[in-house]
Amino acid sequence: MYFDSCYIAKFYLAEPDSANAIAFAKSNANVGCLLIGKAEVIAVFHRKLRESVVVVSGFHLPCDRFESDCPSGLWRWRPVDDELLRLSATRFRGLSATTFLRSADGLRLTCAAEPGCTAIHTSDPHMIAAASAFGLQAVTL
Repeated sequence: MYFDSCYIAKFYLAEPDSANAIAFAKSNANVGCLLIGKAEVIAVFHRKLRESVVVVSGFHLPCDRFESDCPSGLWRWRPVDDELLRLSATRFRGLSATTFLRSADGLRLTCAAEPGCTAIHTSDPHMIAAASAFGLQAVTL
């Protein structure tokens, strides 16, 4: 199963839908994300600091928890490699002219569309709209 980095961040932040994201992740083994999600999750925490949603200690605590969870295998990190880039480019060539999708989101959807994965968990409206073109169901918890 694929979690967009915003859903992984919810695992560490007290947001309205965090409880659902936590329960879902804990009840499903093998939650994956594209490797760039490691930086994106920390960036989400930093955005909360910048927006004064959290104080400095409230920024470092989720960073520390997340960084200790990464090597424990809680999250399965999928690499950005030549094959993923090739597949993503091929998928872009097959998209309709009206599909709005950023390049990194195309990589995320391509990664999520690996064999055996049928859904991407995200709240990003562009990925939700394009998910079906990748054979995926978009799930918002």
